[in-house]
Amino acid sequence: MRIWVDCTAAAHPLVLRPIIRELEGQGHEVFVTAREYGQTLGILDRLGIPYTAFGAHGGRSKLGKARALGSRSRRLSSFVWQRRPNLGLAHGSVDLALIAGTFRFPSAQMQDYEYGGLQRKIAWKAAERVLVPDSIPVERLRKAGAKEEKLVRYPGLKEEYYLADFEPDPRVVEELGLDREKVLVVVRPPPETSEYHAPNDVYAATVRRLAAEPGAQAVIIPRTEEQAEAARGLAAPNLIVPARAIDAQSLIAYADLVVSAGGTMNREAVALGTPVYTTFSGRMGGVDERLIEEGRLRVLADPAALELAKRTTPVGVLHRRDPALLTAAVVAAGEWVRPAQAPEPPG
Repeated sequence: MRIWVDCTAAAHPLVLRPIIRELEGQGHEVFVTAREYGQTLGILDRLGIPYTAFGAHGGRSKLGKARALGSRSRRLSSFVWQRRPNLGLAHGSVDLALIAGTFRFPSAQMQDYEYGGLQRKIAWKAAERVLVPDSIPVERLRKAGAKEEKLVRYPGLKEEYYLADFEPDPRVVEELGLDREKVLVVVRPPPETSEYHAPNDVYAATVRRLAAEPGAQAVIIPRTEEQAEAARGLAAPNLIVPARAIDAQSLIAYADLVVSAGGTMNREAVALGTPVYTTFSGRMGGVDERLIEEGRLRVLADPAALELAKRTTPVGVLHRRDPALLTAAVVAAGEWVRPAQAPEPPG
């Protein structure tokens, strides 16, 4: 098969890398497109995944998102039409969902958060297969637009699949010039441009506390350039904001603590056995609910509650899962045939 993969956020190259590798190993032809957002392109470059970039994120407003979606989808249409894919694969890409529906080829969508609003409904409605963790209740998925017959519910965390072959590289600590004697904290700001984000001051208060802690160093991994500039503007010597995409997974593996308002970095920390707090203020999804219930993820409501101490646990992936399970589900989606109807080429 010829398979189109679309990466629209920084986590997507990481999540989809092992599936792309396995698909290519099976003889399938894969081509990748990407959207400029956060460190998406930089991570693709770091992973050595060839891609063609189209468009950028539309910002916080619904109007901006709609305009960006329309513009990017139009540009992508011609590119994709020329390549005639048999299957599309993404992690919640609305562009891919719209184009796959228009040109009538099957798609598979991955996702591990059920409250993404319109994005989920569009992507999940169009997909032939929806790959989700089994910790998300089926009823929530049904309400979000994923019919039960489409679901492939896999055990564990998606991070345990793409970290299956991961070995931490200590060079990232050296590259950032970090002091190993100090408590190393990795911080991820909130997803301020996402529709499911609910504003709060916990992130900002946490950064202020860390800036005032002489025994700690905090590496802030921003989602946007605005977040990066705000952190640099504090001019605190123990706050580090990388200038480019880094090996964040190795940094998390060697960190003493992670504080993140997002989902993927929280769960990477869980998979790597690093103590982790969430400052996410939106509607808590099923995956995080289970991790909190199991005590593997803690909710941070007050930065004063942060336990700043050197970790004593081993460094490395706790539970490695075979990504072949996910790849098989993706290939199965490609075997689904839409009713015959000739699509119209892009104008």
